[in-house]
Amino acid sequence: MAQAEWLGRYGRGRSSRYDQGMPAQDSPSTTTALIHHAYTPPEDFAAPQPGVFKASTVIFPNVAAMRARDWKNKSGYTYGLHGTPTTFMLEERIATLEGGLQTVLVPSGLAAIANVALALLKTGDEVLIPDNAYGPNKALAEGELAAFGITHAYYDPMDVADLVARITGRTRLVWLEAAGSVTMEFPNLIAQVRLCRERGVLSALDNTWGAGIAFNAFDLDGQGLGVDVSAHALTKYPSGGGDVLMGSVTTRDEALHLKIKLTHMRLGLGVGANDAEAVLRALPSIGLRYRAQDQAARELARWCSGQAAFAQVLHPALDDAPGHAAWRAVCGAADARGDGAAAGLFSVIVDERFSASQVDAFCDALKLFKLGYSWGGPVSLVVPYDLASMRTQWPAHLARGTLVRFSLGLEAVADLQADLAQALAAALGG
Repeated sequence: MAQAEWLGRYGRGRSSRYDQGMPAQDSPSTTTALIHHAYTPPEDFAAPQPGVFKASTVIFPNVAAMRARDWKNKSGYTYGLHGTPTTFMLEERIATLEGGLQTVLVPSGLAAIANVALALLKTGDEVLIPDNAYGPNKALAEGELAAFGITHAYYDPMDVADLVARITGRTRLVWLEAAGSVTMEFPNLIAQVRLCRERGVLSALDNTWGAGIAFNAFDLDGQGLGVDVSAHALTKYPSGGGDVLMGSVTTRDEALHLKIKLTHMRLGLGVGANDAEAVLRALPSIGLRYRAQDQAARELARWCSGQAAFAQVLHPALDDAPGHAAWRAVCGAADARGDGAAAGLFSVIVDERFSASQVDAFCDALKLFKLGYSWGGPVSLVVPYDLASMRTQWPAHLARGTLVRFSLGLEAVADLQADLAQALAAALGG
């Protein structure tokens, strides 16, 4: 009996061959039958969460399909690294979240930044980076990009005139960050993007803080003015669990997307199906979690503003925060309530009369706030920073002292405030 006929007659289970009186030696072995099993489940299954497809190899029905399929436009599947139903679905949902049209997934937020840089820059080009940018972005420019003959310069994110002065004929890419990493300044994002458009320079935003919730990076002014590229650490709010590493790069321009996607392919970047599943499961609640952590951060930031040990509290929604007006122009306009969105982060500058060791003791004294990097998960975090080592010069709008950043989780705000109070009393005398 031919194998195809056997599969057609007996593909539903091992016992069926005996039911038909077929000798075992006339049929494929059990292991072969398990590998080439004929059963296919019906297609009319629907559930709140999409299915998880894990694959390196993708099976083609025939040679013609193998030669005709094109992974670049999501019209078909060719290899697991180039997409499965699970990763395609997550890409489409992130594009919707960001307000873009195309997305690629990468293993981390830093990989997203690297993917953008390596796709858009070549030897002899220059990239401009805000001085308050995510540290590894600066390290990438100072390390690998410099070794490739790509130069960089840092600009003052709070001074559009400084960015104007630094754009040259060699500038090909300007990174933007809103709010700034660690120090939480909010730049005049609209003016920065408009400047890049006028100069014909591509703009890329690290949109991890905004997360697609605080504002639409591709339509900042309600009239279509937006960045060219949005990089996002899905590790943070889209994941929401503190247990996934992933990033994304989103665009609205097809040619730009293809350039990024081809570099993505050549670098062999990909994400695991279970990680994609975890982000897909968390996405429906991102708005609820973002706003809950935002409101908690505002409440604690206002409380910290009244503590004598803190020389300054840095949170874009505070009236006296650096860039507050720019934050309101972008985030307030994007929010139907008009009060804007501002993530679940804020920083304090501990007065310079306290030593770095006293600040460390304050962080160590916290019980609910755990010492750890990242943010967006259910557990509140704290990190002290040596700001002087992270900036080309001390920002004029910041008080002198030691900076501590807080990331709000989902604990009760009253409990977190009590934790801050006891740590202040234990380590800073107030």
